[in-house]
Amino acid sequence: MSGFRPVARRAGLLGVVLTTGLTALVSVGQTESDRCSLPVHHAGVVFPLDQVEVAWACRLEPIVTHYTTANKVGPQRTPLPHPVFLYLLDHPVMAAMLVNRLDLGLYKAEQREQGEFWATDGEGTEGIVHPLFRDPATRIYYVEGSHDGRFLPRVSGKAVVLLRLHPVTDNRGVESIDSTMVAYLRLDNRFLSGMLSLLRPLIGNVVNRQLLKAFDAARRLGGAMREHPGQVLFEATDPPGLPDTEVAFLKAAIAALHNPPRAPQPASQ
Repeated sequence: MSGFRPVARRAGLLGVVLTTGLTALVSVGQTESDRCSLPVHHAGVVFPLDQVEVAWACRLEPIVTHYTTANKVGPQRTPLPHPVFLYLLDHPVMAAMLVNRLDLGLYKAEQREQGEFWATDGEGTEGIVHPLFRDPATRIYYVEGSHDGRFLPRVSGKAVVLLRLHPVTDNRGVESIDSTMVAYLRLDNRFLSGMLSLLRPLIGNVVNRQLLKAFDAARRLGGAMREHPGQVLFEATDPPGLPDTEVAFLKAAIAALHNPPRAPQPASQ
């Protein structure tokens, strides 16, 4: 019997160590979660930032709480039904190609691993976009990018971009999306910190202009799909064309835009 006692003692000691370690890990996890908790109200709009994974929340928290600029744009209306808008939003390479080929902007995008994508506006702004959360009404993105423009030296930074979507139907029965975007930007460049009070209005104006430009490209693409469907389909299939699945979706979406379902007529008496 005596031969088992050391093992029992070691097992007991191991149990204490494991329990203590797990308790510490749970405590650290709770502390980290508390430290990186994010508000859900931003510029008068609710965004479910509390649903973002803890590891990502800890990357977003310093940007949201110690931002260089915070900008709100919208609501801006895009003349597309909710499902079509969501599809384009979640297929940025497709959307950028159509905008570019239709001469609505100089946007380009390339899909990267794990759902992230690289994008540029063709005018000095580019970055890697990480989609973090989506539901029918919300998109949350983390962006690492840079801007090289006429009024600013080349700057790099990180951004949290929050997008809220609200479907609307006008009195003619036209379905559209009202989009509101809130963006927090934090610059990486330390040498600018001493000049931040002077540069913040300029940087804010640049960010606002870039956000408005993206909204305008989406609005004009929606208009082209309604008003020039043949041209949109031509650009989508002209080599190198879009993948077959995306072309099929585009054809179905355009057909639905031009042949909306009719409301049922009341039965005659």
